[in-house]
Amino acid sequence: MIEQSLQNRLQHERINRPVVTIITQMLVRKDDPAINNPTKFIGQFYTEEEAERFRRVRGWEVKKDADRGWRRVVPSPEPYHATAAETIKQLVLSGTIVIAGGGGGIPVYIDDNGNYEGLDAVIDKDLASAVLAREIDAEILSILTSVDKVAINFGQPNQRQLDQCTLSEIRQYFDEGHFPPGSMGPKIRAAITFLESGGEMVTISSFKNARRALAGEAGTKIVPD
Repeated sequence: MIEQSLQNRLQHERINRPVVTIITQMLVRKDDPAINNPTKFIGQFYTEEEAERFRRVRGWEVKKDADRGWRRVVPSPEPYHATAAETIKQLVLSGTIVIAGGGGGIPVYIDDNGNYEGLDAVIDKDLASAVLAREIDAEILSILTSVDKVAINFGQPNQRQLDQCTLSEIRQYFDEGHFPPGSMGPKIRAAITFLESGGEMVTISSFKNARRALAGEAGTKIVPD
């Protein structure tokens, strides 16, 4: 859908740029502690009886998701390498618009024989984007979300939106617990990872403000110290 929409818009704007989608394998470590601690809900809701049957027959880990029912849970290990990174980099350098790392990518690890092996897991899409951006030598990482800016003390009377901050400042806010794991936390971790590995700027904004964020007119801009 994204590829087709981009192709149609580029054609409408009379811009001659190829667009390609790459299903991206993301390497994780087979000894990542997260593998033994499934936390990510996936798939549909089940009754407790159905969930118990799948646990017994298929070996699934299942947990109750609030009061809505039971769902399968899988681990979310840390990605460290995109197997197609060099190919993606060369395509970008040639002028191709590349869509990659969809849904966080396909989690794989290297087994004892040196082969890639798939893993039932979900990789955080923001962390996957930071890894891929680092590996293709991107200068800017733009993270699009549902809010216009990052905020500290979110939902409290002293809530404050951040226009611009440094890596050390955002790291301090992260360590103080301002960004919950289920919302802004992974995006801030991705920003920190990208800047620590040599990135020049991260913008976090809503989709409608993406272009203005790159120009420093909207969103939150995070830069190295």
